[in-house]
Amino acid sequence: MAAIKGLGDIAKKYGTVTPGRSADYTEGVKNPKRSWAAGAKAAEEAYKTGVMKAANAGRFGKGVTKAGDGKWSKGVVEKGTTRWGQGVQLGQGAYEQGFAPYHQAISSVTLSPRFARRDPRNLQRVADVVNAVGKVKEAQAS
Repeated sequence: MAAIKGLGDIAKKYGTVTPGRSADYTEGVKNPKRSWAAGAKAAEEAYKTGVMKAANAGRFGKGVTKAGDGKWSKGVVEKGTTRWGQGVQLGQGAYEQGFAPYHQAISSVTLSPRFARRDPRNLQRVADVVNAVGKVKEAQAS
């Protein structure tokens, strides 16, 4: 039998030691041994294969069932809520840059005429915007 510390001891060490390693974490990100982008791109086929294998085995649904609403809610409330504001602030520039082509497309749409409230022809106005946004998305995928 392999010698290994108790699960509780391992988890306790993880919970008490790892949070104090944020400087090591930052240093590793700033000075990686190899390029993240190059490594991620090189793994594209393995990623596709893994995702397809997991999807075909129904692992996503199994994971959702295993976690349940309780685990999801607990994680969101205890971790996500405290990080939300700062994360949004840090991402503001990236949000603006990412949304810019869509903003341009939407602002340049000539909307179809507006009809009386609940007139089904008003849905064409929605389609006008959807089509403009779809063109941007397709162009970015190329």
